[in-house]
This record gives sequence, C-alpha cells and structure tokens, in this order.
Amino acid sequence: MKLLLGCIADDYTGASDLANTLARSGLRTAQLIGLPEDDAPLPDVEAVVVALKSRSNPASVAIEESLNALQWLQERGASQFFFKYCSTFDSTTKGNIGPVMDALMNALGSDFTIACPAFPRAGRTVYQGHLFVHNELLSDSSMRNHPLTPMTDSNLVRFLGKQTQQRVGLVPIATVEQGPEIINTVMSELQESGVRIAIVDALSDHHLMDIGIASKNLKLITGGSGAAMGLANNFLAKSNIQLNDAAVKIPRVSGPEAVISGSCSKMTLAQVSNMGQSHPVFRFDAIDLAEGRVTTNKILEWASPHLLANQAFLVAASASPELIRKAQDLLGKSEAGELIEKTLAEVTRLLVKKGLRRLLVAGGETSGAVVQALGIRGLQIGQEIAPGVPCMVTLSQEPIALTLKSGNFGEEDFFLKALKEMP
Repeated sequence: MKLLLGCIADDYTGASDLANTLARSGLRTAQLIGLPEDDAPLPDVEAVVVALKSRSNPASVAIEESLNALQWLQERGASQFFFKYCSTFDSTTKGNIGPVMDALMNALGSDFTIACPAFPRAGRTVYQGHLFVHNELLSDSSMRNHPLTPMTDSNLVRFLGKQTQQRVGLVPIATVEQGPEIINTVMSELQESGVRIAIVDALSDHHLMDIGIASKNLKLITGGSGAAMGLANNFLAKSNIQLNDAAVKIPRVSGPEAVISGSCSKMTLAQVSNMGQSHPVFRFDAIDLAEGRVTTNKILEWASPHLLANQAFLVAASASPELIRKAQDLLGKSEAGELIEKTLAEVTRLLVKKGLRRLLVAGGETSGAVVQALGIRGLQIGQEIAPGVPCMVTLSQEPIALTLKSGNFGEEDFFLKALKEMP
C-alpha cells in the first residue's frame, strides 16, 4: 500500500486527534511516537502521523525534529504533508508554530501554505482571522492562563506574523462560503501578491471540507485536525481508494484501568471533580513534590490496592491557575511543569509494570511524558470517544488500551465515559 499523506504533529494528543480524523475519513492511518528509526517498517497504511513532543521545546530543537520527520516521510513516498498544531494555536510570539512552518516550507520548496486551526466540533472557529473558543475570543478564554503558552492575542494574522519570516494574509469567511474554486482563486491571488501563509476562516465542517478540496495541490497544509477533513476525499478520488470502514477497528484489551491527569485546563479540572465523586482520587501539586510531602512511592502505595482490586482510580496533578502561579514563582515556570511530568510518567510506568492495561492520560505535555516513559512506538487508531479523542491500542506484544486527551477536550463526564468506551 502506498503512503499518500505524511503528517507531523507537535504533541501526542494532537497526533491522535489528527489520526482519528484521517481514520474516520476513510484512510488507513497509523500514529508513530517520536522520530521513527531509519529501518522502521512502514505500516500498511495510506497516512502516517509522526507524533513529536516539540510544542514546548526550543524552536531550534522543534525545527530539527520536524525536518527529520519530514525526511523520513519523504523517503517513504508521501506526496503531501500536514503540520498539525493545537486548535488553540498553543505557542509563544517566538514559536514554535511559525519557525517550524518556515523550515518545512523551505525544505519542500513550497512558497505558499495555509494555517487553519479551526475545529468546530470542539468549539474552535476562525472568523476574520480571529480564533474563537466556543463563544469567546481565544484571549478571553481559559487559555489566557495556560502555564506554558498563555494565549493573549486572538488575531492569528498578527500573532503568526510575529513568529514567521513570511508575509501572512487572510482568506476571509466571505470567500470560504463561496466554495473550493473561489477559495483556490483567492489563495492564488494572495500568493501572487507576496503572501506566503494564509490564515483561513472556518465556522463549520462544511467549510473545512471545501478548504481541503481547495488545498489538494499544496505540498504543505498546516492547522488543527479539522483542516485535514477534506484531504482524505482528495486521495480517495485521486487514487481510487474505497472508503475503509475497518480503519477504526482495534482489538479489545482487558485489565486494571486508571486516569492520569496533568492538565490544568478549566475542563480537565471539572472532569477531575466529576470522577472524584464516585472513584478514588490522589491529588497533588508541584509544591507537594518539591517539599517532599508527596513522592512516587507514596502515590504507588495509595494506588496499589485499587489496582489489585481492579477498581478504576485517578492520579491528578491538575491545579487551579492560582496554585500554578504559586508553584511557578517558587520553583520556576519550566521546573514546576517538568517535576509534575516526570512524576506522573514514572508513576504510570510503574503502574503498567504492576499490571495496569487500560489508561487515559489528560494533558498534552503529560501525555508526551507518559508515552515516552512507556516506550510506546506506535498506536492503532480506534473509534472516537469525543470530538478529537479516539480510543487507541499500542502496537506491542503486551498491548495497552490508551486514550490521550488534550486539556480542554471532552465534557465533564469524559473520564468515566472514556473508561467505559475504551476497547
């Protein structure tokens, strides 16, 4: 089977979100964790998503990892490429979205691409170049309190313009509503005027499908997973591939189950509270770790009886913005986050060693740390639990049922719903 679409994601939850979109669209899809080895066999798929943990890395590291992933995908025959970042455009004015886009465009010899983080099913829309989260501007949403990438500017044309060396323009909603042909015409006009990256408005899945059709000849597309919705149809028509209903069928995994939460988003805090009403929860923060009140061994001692009893439980380092700021002031911004990630990753590794087989992880950075600690190299993509969040099973001799959730995704009962619906 020929590889058609090569994708690079800047975190693990975003990668599973994209893989979910492609599989639901009918393309056989695999998610690979980290840069694959040179001799790694290519799965029998039409799309591959290489999941990196580059969102919060220094820009130079993110660029190097992304270019290495691009080369691996090129060598395996991919004809079009997708750079996936968060639908809330998580980044700073220095990167990493813009610098990685510049590097990928240069490597591909591409002088035009689009940027569309819209994901309407999850409440993310772009209107007149401004990113909305449900009915709020991004800058007015809870993302303004993100501990690593606080988003205080909703104007993506302006914000991306601070990150990239390219000129940034806009394909407005009035154009998008006229369909693929007009979208394509306006993109060509922008390109001729010197624009190299175009923010594209989108308010609905129909808009995203038309954007995908209009982008069929672009070497590189960038955005949230929604921007990939229309790409599958392009390949299905061009390559005469039949819609593949088996793309989301994965094996069932039985055994003890748990939720590991490091996200501090408003929705995750509500999900932690909801699960805590009916299941055991161990909560802590970075200051607890730094001052020795909580250790890996103490968490394991608490969790082990629940594991042996096959009772679902939750380990949560999710905290309010006030507690996060207090920890960052005391320990340092990156140090506080790294302490949490390292602890949750080690706890999860040891729980899996003790028999944990069904696992939900909340938070992009936490998911990355956990997946790396478990040494997971690839994932099968299963059915969708909530918009952007699929069930998955690891490609290993002792499979683990795994769900990776971005912070703000899902409703308040998501943790319990996910544990019930995981294979």
